[in-house]
Amino acid sequence: MTNALAFALAQINPVVGDVAGNAALIRRARAQAAADGAQLVVTPELSVSGYPPEDLVLKGAFLDAVADAVAGLAADTADGGPALLVGAPWLVDGRRHNACLLLDGGRVAALRLKHHLPNYGVFDEARVFVPGPLPEPIRFRGVNLGVMVCEDMWYADVAAALAEQCADILVVPNGSPFEVDKAGARLRLAAMRTAETGLPLVYVNQVGGQDELVFDGGSFALDAGGRVGLRLPAWRETVTALRWRPGGPVEGPLAPEPDSEEAVYQALVLGLRDYVDKNGFPGVVLGLSGGIDSALCAAIAVDALGPRRVWCVMMPSPYTSADSLEDAALVAGMLGCRLDTVGIEPAMGAFGDMLAPLFAGRDADITEENLQSRARGLTLMGLSNKFGPMVLSTGNKSEMSAGYATLYGDMCGGYAVLKDVYKTQVFALSVRRNHWRPEGGLGPDGPAMPARVITKPPSAELKPNQTDQDTLPPYDMLDGILACLIEGEMSLAETVAQGYDEAVVRRVWRMLDRAEYKRRQAPPGVKITGRSFGRDRRYPITNGFTKSV
Repeated sequence: MTNALAFALAQINPVVGDVAGNAALIRRARAQAAADGAQLVVTPELSVSGYPPEDLVLKGAFLDAVADAVAGLAADTADGGPALLVGAPWLVDGRRHNACLLLDGGRVAALRLKHHLPNYGVFDEARVFVPGPLPEPIRFRGVNLGVMVCEDMWYADVAAALAEQCADILVVPNGSPFEVDKAGARLRLAAMRTAETGLPLVYVNQVGGQDELVFDGGSFALDAGGRVGLRLPAWRETVTALRWRPGGPVEGPLAPEPDSEEAVYQALVLGLRDYVDKNGFPGVVLGLSGGIDSALCAAIAVDALGPRRVWCVMMPSPYTSADSLEDAALVAGMLGCRLDTVGIEPAMGAFGDMLAPLFAGRDADITEENLQSRARGLTLMGLSNKFGPMVLSTGNKSEMSAGYATLYGDMCGGYAVLKDVYKTQVFALSVRRNHWRPEGGLGPDGPAMPARVITKPPSAELKPNQTDQDTLPPYDMLDGILACLIEGEMSLAETVAQGYDEAVVRRVWRMLDRAEYKRRQAPPGVKITGRSFGRDRRYPITNGFTKSV
């Protein structure tokens, strides 16, 4: 076999459920591929429906719409231009499959079904799909294509079966969400499959945000020796041609790989941008307190949406320091976004008067502090209702873990961009953003916040001289313990063995457990770790295990 093949790798950003829009996106990719002389356009996993479609695939009307779109795309290929490899939920003998379809010559020329259905972390494909058999290669233009759908690359059996049946090249359409350092894991697994089979491999991943998931793209190709011959840029759409001849090298552009902090910041920007834009919000509104969390949220929002779509509101109380007022104004000025001030003292007085007869004889405590936070949440929700922007929650993972957040207060919002970002990482990302602007970022090409915002002790400013460390362990200690308990799923004893004080570990363990009910009511946010709150980590609210430890 000596046939050469011209691929086009379509690293695109579908929208879950927008079948017509996704078909149009695929058509645009095909038109560009045709101009580049491609014979085959490879699109990501479930590119027609968007990934993950979740329970949409249980709706017959949705599957009908997908089938109609596939038929239309297949008809397009009758023009003699490039064939399409597309992903779609597909019925076979009345059973739902995660399928990859070759569209060529005006018809569905071949169909392959995903064999391994992930059922861990954020994935529950086994709930809505049926696994297919081990696939056979697809014969196309004299080349045997070994198609492995996403998870099928993570196991040796699919690649081995394709190699035994004389596949010439492995082609892997993906919907692989971003996690810190996951790009390296993908590459290692792909290299294992090439080493086992002696076959080159083409890996095409989608890009874009879908609720709490964000997809980084980063598509690549390996030659038969496992060498990276092509790598597409992360975080943006692109359609790139790749010409390959059996036995020859895989050659194409090699985009640079972002470091870990840059990748996390880009994930937050893209996740927020797509959540706002795909859901049709005109912009966001957030409380800008003068502290680091809200400053970083504002910077991310401006990089994602531009300063005109970000509305900051300072809501001072009698406990708000002059430094915080000044810092909030400086942050808004540096970012170029709108800042309004709405004092909450009248609301504090009103609530105090309303509740005075019932609170009589009791000292002020955290109740009054929470009322301040809820007055701020109510203010932001009122602005959102009146003018339309989505409320952006500014809490981080450390606070969400320990329950250091107020339901119906600072937890109000449609999206929590820092939900999976520990406080220590908030500091690191803020320092990085002050010295670097992400590619495609719409914010200033320079610092996004005053250095003092990063260096001053964090405080909720709900009572005089308050700091976070009045309630929480130091953040470097807290975050280390939380990483053991959450990402590491370690026991109390195992966590203590990492060098932490047992009393502190036990206290953090209990705070983490008690706050589960709050997290169930929190808005979604960008997943960046292996154990984000939400579908990724499911613990019972009513839970007696911690009490027994």
